[in-house]
Amino acid sequence: MLDGPLLADWLPVSAGALIFLLVAAGVAGWVDAVVGGGGLIQLPALVIAVPQNVSTPFILGTNKLSSFFGTLSASWVYLRRIRVHCALLVPLVIGAFAGSAVGAALSRFVPREVLTPIVLAAVVVVAVYTLLKPQMGLHHEPRHTRTASVAWRAALIGVLVGFYDGILGPGTGSFFVILLVGVLGFGFLQASVNAKIANLTTNLAALAVYGVHGEIILVLGIAMAALNMTGGFIGARMATRNGNRFVRIVFLVVLSLLIVKLAWDTIAQFTGA
Repeated sequence: MLDGPLLADWLPVSAGALIFLLVAAGVAGWVDAVVGGGGLIQLPALVIAVPQNVSTPFILGTNKLSSFFGTLSASWVYLRRIRVHCALLVPLVIGAFAGSAVGAALSRFVPREVLTPIVLAAVVVVAVYTLLKPQMGLHHEPRHTRTASVAWRAALIGVLVGFYDGILGPGTGSFFVILLVGVLGFGFLQASVNAKIANLTTNLAALAVYGVHGEIILVLGIAMAALNMTGGFIGARMATRNGNRFVRIVFLVVLSLLIVKLAWDTIAQFTGA
């Protein structure tokens, strides 16, 4: 299906690959809007569909362009329907940007084969913890009311998850959500809107880097962005309509996909598969 003549020099994929990528972008936008983790779908799709002679930075840059606009679309829907608190959001975003920048700078010095098993273990713990606490996140019950108490915890969450996003990346939105739920007592829905805006910040920082270096397949990125935005818009509306229980279910499904991917990566790096 993905084989065939390339459409053009500025669109280096076949017609079948383009359709495959547009569908993947739409699904990824929906998943990312609800709970984060759309990169688990969109990035592998790009790796599969884009010819191997296209260098990795162009694939990553195109992925970020599509993801940024999908996240922007979902954030707009959330912000229209759910109230956010600047005392939490501002330090969360600042911490995420700083952590992402540091993580990206250090990523070339830290072996990926060391990080992947650690993250896999962390995701398994998060999934088990969520399953064992069926009421967690179903109600929005913030544990901290003092502005300073909320601010430093939000900043710390931003730095930690932003650093992870810069140095490795998969499941960033899900980590934002579970920490906001587990540490601050947010409902899944309220955590998702703050996670979206923080993730938008980390995407923007990465997109700026790829854009400056011209490492984006622009036409493909724009086409995928349109579908990602559509998926994000639909996903955010479904999340706000169906509430915390729906978001929790999608969260557990995304965690399961993330566990499978990280387990596969861990096995592959130790077996040479």
